[in-house]
Amino acid sequence: MGDDEVRCGIDLGGTKIELIALAADGATLIRRRRPSPQGSYTATLDCLTDMVTEAERELGREMRVGVGIPGAPSRETNLVKNANSTWLIGHPLADDFSQRLGRPVRLANDANCFALSEAVDGAGQGANNVFGVILGTGVGGGLVVHRQLLVGANAIAGEWGHNPLPWPRPEETPGVLCYCGRHGCIETFLSGPGFARDFRARGGAALTPAEIIAAADAGDRLAQAAFDDYVDRLARALAHVINIVDPAVIVLGGGMSNVAALYTAVPAVWARYIFSDSVRTQLRPPTHGDSSGVRGAAWL
Repeated sequence: MGDDEVRCGIDLGGTKIELIALAADGATLIRRRRPSPQGSYTATLDCLTDMVTEAERELGREMRVGVGIPGAPSRETNLVKNANSTWLIGHPLADDFSQRLGRPVRLANDANCFALSEAVDGAGQGANNVFGVILGTGVGGGLVVHRQLLVGANAIAGEWGHNPLPWPRPEETPGVLCYCGRHGCIETFLSGPGFARDFRARGGAALTPAEIIAAADAGDRLAQAAFDDYVDRLARALAHVINIVDPAVIVLGGGMSNVAALYTAVPAVWARYIFSDSVRTQLRPPTHGDSSGVRGAAWL
């Protein structure tokens, strides 16, 4: 990358689209957000194109563009697969967006972008292996080893959210139907909507995750019980990752990563599920906050 080149990263989330323009030294030149169009591939493509066009008009120059998506491009067809923003599935997003812009566009899983950002100069900096976790509208993950992103033979490395919740209790089976067609996926329990749905199923009001956490902090027993179960489920799910990958650092991202209590509560529980006499893995909040995914997309 030359000294005068600008990289554009786009985080295409389930509820928002964020764009960032980075100078060669990593300085932020532009940062914009818009609500994600719901249910329409064409509207999503229009929004992406408009955001890049407006940013380039403001900067007076063309940018290199990378996009993080809640899914992955198939290695076989280049069509989007495994996206919880289901209107993207089956479409050649990279090809269509490249055609709109008249230049190549790099596309990657949003959790991979997040993990890469935090491993390079974030909460996992200096660690040999980092697992980045997204706990947002969906649940995803990315694995970085020696500062190199592992994508995998099937482009699904780190997709722990679509494994079943480990060591399930009787009341947790068969679990809610996931958009992927299976019941009891980790995503259905640990996503923000999953947490809110669990609280409602207990008889609670239709609150947002942040409101449930605030209620628990204020002494609401129902909210506290929902949070305690969330902690145990997250501990079980991450224990599976640790038993297989054994990362030095796990970094949380997404809306649920803002819950400060998770960083002490989960490690206090996960040792009972991890196949080791001690656990050195560190659970950390993201250094770049909710900008990590979009920064990682820019580095693509």
